[in-house]
Amino acid sequence: MTAELLRLDGVGVRLGGREILRDVSFSIRPGEFTGLIGPNGAGKTTLLRVILGLQQASSGSVLIDGAPRAARESSIGYVPQKLAIEPDVPLRVRDVVTLGLDGNRFGLRLPSRARRELVGDMITAVGAQRYADARIGELSGGEQQRVMIAHALISRPRLLLLDEPLANLDLSSEQGIVSVLARLARAERVAVLLSAHDMNPLMPVMDRIVYVAAGRVAVGSTDEVVQPEVLSRLYGQHVDVIRVHGRVLVVAAPAGVDDAQAAAEDAYGGDTEHAGIAG
Repeated sequence: MTAELLRLDGVGVRLGGREILRDVSFSIRPGEFTGLIGPNGAGKTTLLRVILGLQQASSGSVLIDGAPRAARESSIGYVPQKLAIEPDVPLRVRDVVTLGLDGNRFGLRLPSRARRELVGDMITAVGAQRYADARIGELSGGEQQRVMIAHALISRPRLLLLDEPLANLDLSSEQGIVSVLARLARAERVAVLLSAHDMNPLMPVMDRIVYVAAGRVAVGSTDEVVQPEVLSRLYGQHVDVIRVHGRVLVVAAPAGVDDAQAAAEDAYGGDTEHAGIAG
């Protein structure tokens, strides 16, 4: 078996005196595609911030290659949830991807043939070559997501975290992004952890699901986790799992995450809404 790349053991987070995450444990191996699924406000963004080292865990540990994560962990790439790119930003797609190599250094290195080829290869890998010389602010949401994935991957991280990259995308763009990520995970052995409130676009490619609700997680294959009895225990209330026309709906009533928890996490930069239906 391939050694674990990432392991969380008993991770808990308290924000503003309120428990947001409790006893979160799971691991990811190289090349695995893991979906971090749950309603808005459940703690997905907070969990990603803990892995990135941007949020201090109140308990538990985060291990990379079996050791505590370093303060500056270069093996993790990140695509944030919200892209606020103005249309008149003068950067071209090639410039944005190149910043993935140079953005953490003082000043930009002089261009070289090898660097240009590396940028071109990464743009091609995410299917963005058609608009490689366009301004980033002029692109659609799906096109910008491809560029930001290339930006995150060009430094060759072994673990790629993506926070709701499919939000507000049309069906075609969703499928394109998921296909790109699944192919790169398999070909480059990149471990992908992607958060989403809708699991359906990920079901064909997910190796495992980490389902978050009420601050807790259930981990396993989709068939193991997305079951009424498992999710009812997770939410702490009755949950129905509805399968219709090849899609899965998880329905919890009343809402599985209360307003106070959602507000607490929102105040600390986490997910901004909550819902009783995820799927």
